[in-house]
Amino acid sequence: MRRPLAGIKVLAVEQYGAGPYATQLMAELGAEVVKIEAPAMGGDVSRATGPFFLGQADSQFFQTFSRSKKSIALDIKTPEGRAAFEDLVAQADMVVDNLRGDQPGKLRLTYDDLKGVNPAIVCGHLSAYGRGNSRAGWPGYDYLMQAEAGLMSLTGEPDAPPARLGVSMVDFMTGTMLAFGVVSALLSARTTGEGCDVDVSLFDVALHQLSYPAVWAMNEGYKVQRLPRGAHPSIAPSQAVKTADGWGLVMCQTPKFWEALCDLAGAAELKADPRFADIPSRHANRPALSEAMDVLFGTRTTAEWTALLGGKVPFAPILEMMDALDNPFVAEVGMRDVVDHPDRAEGLAMLACPVKIDGERMPGARAPKLGEHTDEVLNSIGGAAS
Repeated sequence: MRRPLAGIKVLAVEQYGAGPYATQLMAELGAEVVKIEAPAMGGDVSRATGPFFLGQADSQFFQTFSRSKKSIALDIKTPEGRAAFEDLVAQADMVVDNLRGDQPGKLRLTYDDLKGVNPAIVCGHLSAYGRGNSRAGWPGYDYLMQAEAGLMSLTGEPDAPPARLGVSMVDFMTGTMLAFGVVSALLSARTTGEGCDVDVSLFDVALHQLSYPAVWAMNEGYKVQRLPRGAHPSIAPSQAVKTADGWGLVMCQTPKFWEALCDLAGAAELKADPRFADIPSRHANRPALSEAMDVLFGTRTTAEWTALLGGKVPFAPILEMMDALDNPFVAEVGMRDVVDHPDRAEGLAMLACPVKIDGERMPGARAPKLGEHTDEVLNSIGGAAS
């Protein structure tokens, strides 16, 4: 199997979610990612994140973010550990971290600190609020960004408190941005022989996700409101709908999908109703349209609507998480995997890598035990663990 990042060596000073997510993406695409974990601290803090553990210094949470990597136990704050680290930098393509914004400088992980060791090294920094600003030393997490960047104000029902997304999507997006940034910088470094610093922050990425509502607000003073059923701000019907036995989500983003919905559902009266004649009319009469959609969708079950509309009108069932995981389509596309793990005889069920190369999904491997590859990695440079 061809892995596009094969031969790339990444040193990762990382813990918890966003940074490890970035390097896991690179590892599953073939990069050799070496987690540098401080043994006195018990390594990556997510090794101790419950509630489900796997032997010593390992957890299902940790496995979620550090598959396909190597781990060395090394304290880079000691002279011996620093010397070994710099020997590794000399042979590496990237050094990435997800520390507070003031820490890369203190730990000498920046390009200025490392270019003397390796002029082509790419140094990636993922922090809460960025480096070189008044918040550089602030700790921060995904949910805080959803709050301050305005994402929570756009999420939830209009008569309910603001709501966060159900998963840490800002972490995942920021990790993806870091992976994209450092791989892009590596392309330049391989051409010029000169590396650089690459910075991304949770705050910047969260703000960037405001996208077109932010453009509307900055240029027109338009405030996107939370709408019932998670409706789209400018197109209808594009929202959750009640079915006979649950919920679905329909998105008639173009006139042809509205017409197809009416035709397939046998709703000629809705298609002929002047209140719903075109996109502006449907938007202006959204409350009446929403009521009409509930009446219409209440005539069939969610499964019946999925069978009727699938491939013709954008519609999806709103599923509970386990139902989503057990969806036959998930099995068809191979998005569930089982990896071998020494502390789980039946293997560990995981979600597979979402990237395919030449039609093949990248295979996954378990995350490493703390220091599992210390001897292997340090012996390759003639060093010893510290």
